[in-house]
Amino acid sequence: MRPSGRANDELRPIILETDVSKYAEGSCLAKFGDTHVLCTASIEDSVPPFLRNSGGGWVTAEYGMLPRATDTRNDRSRTLRSGRTLEIQRLIGRSLRAVTDLKAFGERQIKVDCDVIQADGGTRTAAITGSYVALYLAFQHIQRIGVIPRVPMSGQIAAVSCGIWNGAAVLDLDYAEDSTAQTDANFVLTDQGNIVEVQGTAEGEPFSRQDFLSLLDLAAVGIDRLCARQREALGL
Repeated sequence: MRPSGRANDELRPIILETDVSKYAEGSCLAKFGDTHVLCTASIEDSVPPFLRNSGGGWVTAEYGMLPRATDTRNDRSRTLRSGRTLEIQRLIGRSLRAVTDLKAFGERQIKVDCDVIQADGGTRTAAITGSYVALYLAFQHIQRIGVIPRVPMSGQIAAVSCGIWNGAAVLDLDYAEDSTAQTDANFVLTDQGNIVEVQGTAEGEPFSRQDFLSLLDLAAVGIDRLCARQREALGL
């Protein structure tokens, strides 16, 4: 029995609450159980220097944990400078760009800020899943005011964790499982099941090819459900 009492293929309760920010062009509060991440998308009429005069835009992300997102306080400045923080925000940016037509919204940059309000495992997967919703809403905003003719996204993107816990493949690990799992993996997939990124680690003994395929199949089930939640949140 999992600590939460969930079935092995069961997600935590998922809530994607939209328009939670008064000022951001797009926003989503992503709740994966007790992991809560606020995602806001802001549009700027400029691009990084390497894209000037290219006619194309850019999507990037920033990620951070509030000082009391966990059971002990983390120093804000130290958290923002950590290698883990940089790795996660680059992952979020890569994931969003994988389903975005960067040539379709001119020389503009969209920055997606992901602030972890409360952490109970899977903060990066909640951030990616919520960021897609925030980014889509930002594009809808500039579509409504006539800046672009359509939302320039080729599909959906979502992320979920899977792992080997107590010898079994389980979906969407919370902290109690993540901290004791034999294998821990994060999967970023599109709504068509295509892979954008996989991060997998053996915390003890190496895991087999069959274990990996079991985790991938489990992740695909979770991504299907998360994409359905995204569409519900966006009214699509």
